[in-house]
Amino acid sequence: MKGNTLTEFELIKRYFTHPAPGARLGVGDDAALVRAARGMEIAVSADMLVCGTHFFADAEPGQLGHKALAVNLSDMAAMGATPRWATLSLALPRVAPHWLRAFSGGFMKLARKHGVDLVGGDTTRGPLNICVQIMGEVPAGQALRRDGARIGDEVWVSGQIGDAALALVALGKRIRLKPLELAAVTRRLHQPTPRVALGVALRKIAHCAIDISDGLCADLGHICERSGVAVTVNFDRLPISPVLRRYLDRPVARAALLAGGDDYELCFTAAPVRHQVILNVARRLGLALACVGSVQRAGRGKPQLTVLAGNGARMDVTSGGFDHFG
Repeated sequence: MKGNTLTEFELIKRYFTHPAPGARLGVGDDAALVRAARGMEIAVSADMLVCGTHFFADAEPGQLGHKALAVNLSDMAAMGATPRWATLSLALPRVAPHWLRAFSGGFMKLARKHGVDLVGGDTTRGPLNICVQIMGEVPAGQALRRDGARIGDEVWVSGQIGDAALALVALGKRIRLKPLELAAVTRRLHQPTPRVALGVALRKIAHCAIDISDGLCADLGHICERSGVAVTVNFDRLPISPVLRRYLDRPVARAALLAGGDDYELCFTAAPVRHQVILNVARRLGLALACVGSVQRAGRGKPQLTVLAGNGARMDVTSGGFDHFG
């Protein structure tokens, strides 16, 4: 260490070197060594969070560390995979020990909660950029994929959706919320809860799943496209918080519900005969699961996704969801 400046290797050793009991070799070599259990397939995903695109420059670092891992855990949940290992790459404009300590604390607290080992990564100087790669295990042939929806399936959504997008709308001054309301929805934006236990529980129950990261309509559209089906959603059945419900007469609030991202809840389809089984899963996990629609046969000239208002009228969903290049 030179004065108060940390070298790259000192930074890694101080903030990001932790025991990795689930790996054969963790941080400290050219590559990590991991081994899947017998009969398991490896699920791999990566997400990049860019300052100014995915989070504000003044984001609280502990919450940012939590979210950086949470969005990847959500991908594992959507596949029905048990998360096991992660790598973390950081571009940092400067070395700030207080920021690094808080970021690492938020990241590792969530990692320990889900039994994830941090086994490697990289650091460099540059605009603030966070990239996490995560690896998990799922029994061979049991992964929940986007292409598995079947005609006649029910469509389900976990938890509550729309709050994170409502927080962004409020922070952008497009809607005014009361202080306690803003605090509630902002917490959902900055500290999402990955539904890992639900994803694992849905193996052999659900036909397909996706996490709601780009918005309900956009992510259901991915299921429709990959599965070659159409979906009808009943707007009044969508699970929403009391805060969002109070503003549902505002177009920006309805857009947050249908097209807003950052929820990281699971959307999945399953056969109607599994309805009670799914309710039992919800009870066991203490997690609300709402049946919000159904899967139909796709047809020429028929929209892939239809959202019906309470009076049966079709709602406009052309705004889609979040698109990095849209």
